[in-house]
Formats: sequence, structure tokens, C-alpha cells
Amino acid sequence: MSISRTVLVTGATGQQGGGVARALVSRGHHVKALTRRPDSDAARRLAATGVEVVAGDLDDKVSIVQAAKGVETMFLMGNSYEAGIEAETRQGIAAADAAKEAGIGHLIYSSVSDADRKTGIRHFDSKYLVEQHIAGLGIPYTISAPVAFMENTVAPWTIAGLKQGFYAAALPPARVLQQITTDDIGHFVSALAERREQVFGKRFNIAGDELSGEAQAKILSDAIGRPIRFQELPISVLRQQNEDLALMYEWFDRTGYSADIAALRRDFPEVGWHSYADWAKAFDWSVLDKA
Repeated sequence: MSISRTVLVTGATGQQGGGVARALVSRGHHVKALTRRPDSDAARRLAATGVEVVAGDLDDKVSIVQAAKGVETMFLMGNSYEAGIEAETRQGIAAADAAKEAGIGHLIYSSVSDADRKTGIRHFDSKYLVEQHIAGLGIPYTISAPVAFMENTVAPWTIAGLKQGFYAAALPPARVLQQITTDDIGHFVSALAERREQVFGKRFNIAGDELSGEAQAKILSDAIGRPIRFQELPISVLRQQNEDLALMYEWFDRTGYSADIAALRRDFPEVGWHSYADWAKAFDWSVLDKA
């Protein structure tokens, strides 16, 4: 890295945004974290790492413009699970407009892999609408489009099964799914911020590994130190909970993500890409022994 950037990060108190903020700080950049609750524990933890925490809300364009003043690069992400699908699109468009108004020199938007392929998955389509808006703003931008997170393995809806000795997903045991760690997303976004003009106008589907549920279960067994078996969930069970998630898993089974992992490792070696086994080996599995 030759130049230290000042980067405004949205969603920095969450999983993906937090990974971006940590990676940027570790690479010597100055990070401003936009959060609705600057007095929260998560915000205080960020501040302790050297991040400048600023108050702002994706529903408040004025606060984004204010936070973005004097910033070279902005990392923008939404969260359809928290805000809702329509709200995510509305917020993303408004925040992109705010970035333009503030004179941001490089907007990095976090979408989702293959959102530009007409998947019919609503929370993919919502992000692609933001992508299209950004592309028409006439400002320098890059799209970072990650696949499924490896951290989903220990999400609340999954970790209960691991405690009982099984890893469950609504996919056939041999179906391969591309995945990525939030740390890798963070370092990839950092690489985009550093490369700047070299990546303007480009869109990247990003992944660190691809493997089946059966293969994941074997890796988890080794990492955890006790047998973990894969269990296929009926898609009908998922559909009862969330139609859009059911559509996504049907798409995973029928089509799936298309990130070029070999090219990413070749072209962005500074990311230090992690395999699923790398992630599982590094994770603190004592969480399974806690109540």
C-alpha cells in the first residue's frame, strides 16, 4: 500500500462492515464509521481500534453528506434482513446520491454475487437496483459482490444444530456452494480502495472457496473435534419461514454463484484468501460448550 486513504464505512458495527473497517485499519487507512448509535458497545469497540465513529443514518441523507465531507472513499452496504427489501433499495439510492453530493472520489458498493443475472431473488434484485442507480450517477464506483458468508455456519439458526452434532442446509449433500469470510471481504474492499482508478466501473463477484455440505461437515468434524453430519433440510421447511430464502436456495441448487476463485487469488493476492478449512480451523469452537 502506497497511500493512506480516508474511508467512510457504513454498517461498520455489523458483520461485513466490521470486517471492512478492521481490514482498512490494519492496512493503515483512516476509517470513519457511520452508525445510528455511536454510544453502543459495538461502536465503542470500533473506536478502541482507532476508528472515528460518527453519527448518521441511511434514512437521513443530510447526515450521510455531513459524514462524507473530506472523505476520499465510501463503502456502502445495506441490510435487507434488518431494513426490509424495499427500504434497502431506497436507502442505498439515497446514500449513493449523498456520496455524489459530498464529492466522494470513489464509491464502493457491496451487492451480492450474480445479482446482475436476473435471479428472481428479491434481496438480490434489490441490490442490483442500487447498482444500476450508482452506475448512472457519473461518479467513480466499484461493485464488490460477495457470495454466502462462511460465518453463516455459526449463525443463530445453524449453531443449535452443531451443538447436537449436525450441520443443516436446504441443499443436497453433494451440491457445491461458494463461500467467503467477512475478513476476506474486508481485505478485498481495502484492495479496491487502494487500487482506486484501476477498478473504477468494475464489478467483482468474490468468493474464497466452494464446497459441498458433506465436505463442510467433514471439515467441521476435524475442527470441532467431534463428529458432525450433514443434514439436508426440505425446501418446504424454509419456504414456511421465508419465501425469498427458499427461492435463493432453489437457485443455489439450480444455478449457483459464479465467482472465478482462481482469478481472484491470482489478481488480488494481497487479500490472503481463506479456504473454508482455514476459517473453521481459526474459529473458537468453545462457543458450542456455552449455554
